[in-house]
Amino acid sequence: MFRRKRDGHAATLSFIGRGTELEGTLRVEGSLRVDGVLRGVVIVKGDLEVNRSGRIEGPEVYARNILLSGEIRGRVMVEDKLSLSKQARLEGDVIANALDIEAGAVFIGSSKTGSEVKALPVSVETEAADVEWKKLHQTQEA
Repeated sequence: MFRRKRDGHAATLSFIGRGTELEGTLRVEGSLRVDGVLRGVVIVKGDLEVNRSGRIEGPEVYARNILLSGEIRGRVMVEDKLSLSKQARLEGDVIANALDIEAGAVFIGSSKTGSEVKALPVSVETEAADVEWKKLHQTQEA
């Protein structure tokens, strides 16, 4: 899943280890692997992998691709493919180009799939997160 892309998004892998808990808005330019707990909006420009011990509790999760073996509670928006392994639990609505649910996975919510979902909707929380992200980068560049 974490392959090197020409756009560079998969070239950088961030990792949230088991026993780590973060709360707030997390924005990752590359890819992200989660073995810990995240609470809040999660925006990943690359691929997102949530392992068995990983959990995301947020109003919204965005990524290019998601491989879920752990748990997500919240609205999930995926540019390409969302894959739920047999250990996965997803409680929330899904918008994705493709959805793959392995036998044994738990999915509670609704889904919208197909090529017409390429332009993902942006919520108020995500717009606020984008504004904060831009402010942070302007401050660091100055």
